[in-house]
Amino acid sequence: MRIVPIRAWLVFWIFVLSAIAFLDRTNLSIAGPEITREFRIDNIHLGWVISAFLIGYAASQVFAGWISVRLGPRKALTLGVLWWGLFTLSTALVPPGIRGALWLLIAVRFALGIGEAIVYPASNQFVARWIPASERGIANGVIFAGVGAGAGLTPPLLTAIISGHGWRAAFWFSAIAGVIAGVIWFFIARDAPQEHPLISAGELGRIETGIAIAPATVPGKARVPWGAILGSRTLLLLTFSYFGFVYVAWIFLGWFYMYMAQARGLDLKASAIYTMFPFLAITVCCPIGGLLVDWISSKHGMRAGRCGVGVAALLLTAILLVIGSRFPGAQAAAMTLAASAGTLYLCQSSYWSVAADIAGEHAGIASAVMNMGGQIGGAVTASLTPWIAQKAGWTSSFLVAGLIAAAGAIAWLGVNPEKQLLNAVPELSATEDASRAR
Repeated sequence: MRIVPIRAWLVFWIFVLSAIAFLDRTNLSIAGPEITREFRIDNIHLGWVISAFLIGYAASQVFAGWISVRLGPRKALTLGVLWWGLFTLSTALVPPGIRGALWLLIAVRFALGIGEAIVYPASNQFVARWIPASERGIANGVIFAGVGAGAGLTPPLLTAIISGHGWRAAFWFSAIAGVIAGVIWFFIARDAPQEHPLISAGELGRIETGIAIAPATVPGKARVPWGAILGSRTLLLLTFSYFGFVYVAWIFLGWFYMYMAQARGLDLKASAIYTMFPFLAITVCCPIGGLLVDWISSKHGMRAGRCGVGVAALLLTAILLVIGSRFPGAQAAAMTLAASAGTLYLCQSSYWSVAADIAGEHAGIASAVMNMGGQIGGAVTASLTPWIAQKAGWTSSFLVAGLIAAAGAIAWLGVNPEKQLLNAVPELSATEDASRAR
């Protein structure tokens, strides 16, 4: 009897891909001081480069979700990883003396965002096909713990590489790590559990009885119910709330390193150490939040489990953001703000679990719509945060983030994870229905 089920190994490897994805998207923040000096740009222009990634990422979400449904998570993730490896490397190849270097950096990071757009729609497509509904909280919690692991390892790891070999070497490292992980995924993964040669009959039965997608459904062949997806009140509110979630997340992903260095007066080494704290908190709190979501859902229903955690986590995040930014000491501020980042990610799995719950076979597309709204929030904060900090101080930047988090908590009150999208699962023919009944 297999001790660790196949689906657990595959969830772990998506965690690895998630970690590398965030290594690739946050490396620019760590290399930021070197890049601003080399290309003679300020923080606001660096914010444009960060926003370019997020705009490309957001603009490609729906297409990425469609690709995830059509190709399946195995091929979609592999192609995405190879794409973003290429453009991570391209960032390092931008010559410092070239005319219009800023716009070239913006173009490269925009293209990187297009490639990375596939990672979470494809992972949620995997969750919808492979993970029983009762396990989706912890599965998404583990996958999104990669956010903390990747972004948390980035400061000390890339700071060491940059110190010894320059900022470009850090991008070479990021690209190579991604390509290797993507190739491994292609060989170990399958689009549906019925296709995997190593899955046991017991695990296959557990999966088939715990998911809403009929086992005989051919992946990627169902008609996409665009009207139901785009007209879903739950999905619209989820998307609005996720806008707030990602807005706050990118305070940490895009600017926390610079905040500790510039606003708190720390040197690069100390800033790198303090920058680890929020991402360590994220790594721990993601799976804890997933377990909490599953446990409350099993005891009190999906609405209490999915939505209740979302409301509580975002409200507490808002409070900690405001308090933490006002502490005079760097250590107390870093620890409190790290706690707010961890609290925020307690509800990460709630978002993606609801998208899988309501959309079934079309989870990749529904979650892509949600994630597009979220990444618009990230793009806004990438440019708005340094502007607010320049005009009114960093404390005001965190206050705005807290207010947006509170608005996201209110939106959760209208979400209903038990109401599935119309026509999310294709109708069976009379012959198929009779056969399935037997």
